[in-house]
Formats: sequence, structure tokens, C-alpha cells
Amino acid sequence: MQTLVIDTSYGSTVGVVGHEPIVETDSRTHVEKLQVNIAQAVEQAGLQASDITRIVVGVGPAPFTGLRAGIVAAKALAFATGAQLVGQDVLAPQCLAHTQATDDRRHLTLAVNDARRRQLYFALYDGGTVADGVGQSPITLIDMDIDYPDSITMRVNDVLTKLADTGKPYVVDVIGHGAVKYAQSWNAIASLGEVDDHALLDEGAEGLARFAAFTTSEQALAEPTPVEPLYLRRPDVSVPNPLKHVLNHAGAERTE
Repeated sequence: MQTLVIDTSYGSTVGVVGHEPIVETDSRTHVEKLQVNIAQAVEQAGLQASDITRIVVGVGPAPFTGLRAGIVAAKALAFATGAQLVGQDVLAPQCLAHTQATDDRRHLTLAVNDARRRQLYFALYDGGTVADGVGQSPITLIDMDIDYPDSITMRVNDVLTKLADTGKPYVVDVIGHGAVKYAQSWNAIASLGEVDDHALLDEGAEGLARFAAFTTSEQALAEPTPVEPLYLRRPDVSVPNPLKHVLNHAGAERTE
């Protein structure tokens, strides 16, 4: 199985599993470079496009324009080659991104991705049953959402308060792009652990392989993620109101 990973949730990451990925951190240029990087990644792996049998694509959550570019490229390539297309949100695999804890506390993962406008995409997971991408999916404690860092902290503390009744010591690791940017907000988390700005796909060939393994586990393939962009933010535009009535004449209704 030759697996190509394409993700444009933050800059872009393109690579064939088993090889070093090509990473673009500048989101202003990755759209222009994406097609070139895909071709280069396949060539560096010693393959032809027709050799790719599976494409894993990140579906966000992320700002819409760049995210859409990666998904469209993955869909087009899958159509052209007949490769299996598999979607994966970029937050859940963050449970694998931090160093395995050596203490007795249960580590939760506050997975984040920069949403700009001083907001973050986030979700809170208990990934204790996940190891190297193999095993059960992480337990979701706060569903995927978009919010301001201070508000996220309050929501995480509400969960920690409820978990305190279990008698188990918990600690929250904040992982993903934007984590360090808002480090001051995380200081208010009742039990804060690691704060790391690096996502799983920043970890080179190993991170790429673990991301793909998480996405293509037996359980994940049984409940596939739709290959559609997770934007989460409300649209900036809306359907306009009907035209105002003028001089006792009925206003024309807008149909588009």
C-alpha cells in the first residue's frame, strides 16, 4: 500500500509514508506550491502517480481557502489514479504528538490549530487508549469547536472539575499550532502540562507515518471521516434582506 498524505490545515505538508515530507509553513504561498510539492514528493519516493493506492487528506479544522486547496487536490488525484481517498481531521491525531508521559497522571490533550482572528480551533481528548496510531480512538471530552483562548481555558477547567470526582489525577497538554502563541491563557488551566506548538505532521517521516496509521486503523476506516472541509466559523456573508418598500410599491424579493 503506497500512501500519500496531503494536508493544508496549516501551511502544507505533503509526503509518501516511509519518506520525509515536504513542508511549507508559509500559508501565503502553499497553494501555489502544492501541486509541485505533490509531484516532487511522489518522485522522491521513487514512484509514479499511478503507484499511489491510498491518499490521506487533512480536512481541518482550518481557515477555508487553504484547506479547500488541499482537499480539491486530493480529490482530483484520487479520481485520476483510482486511489482510495481517506479524510482525517487534524485535531484527534494530536494525542500522539507529545512525548509519552512517565508520571502517574492521566494526560489529556487539548488539541489546537490556529484559526486567526485571535481564535483557535480546538478539541479536548483523553487519548490514553491510543498508541502509535493503533488502538481505540481517543475519548472526546470537548467536541471540536472554535473559540477564544481564555474561553477555551474555562471550558477545559469545567471538565477537569467533573473529572476530579473520579479521584484520578489529570493533567492537560496543549498541542498544536497556536499553543505557544496563547501560552498566557493556558496558565489558568487547573492542571497544565506540556505546551507544544508542533503538530504531529511537523515530526517528519515518523509523524507522517503515525498520522496515516491513525487515519487508516481498522476502527477509523469502519467509520470514515467525510472528505469535506471543516471550517467551523460562521460565514462572513449572509443572504440579504428583501428590498425596502418604496412609495407604496411592494419590494422585489431577492431570489439569489
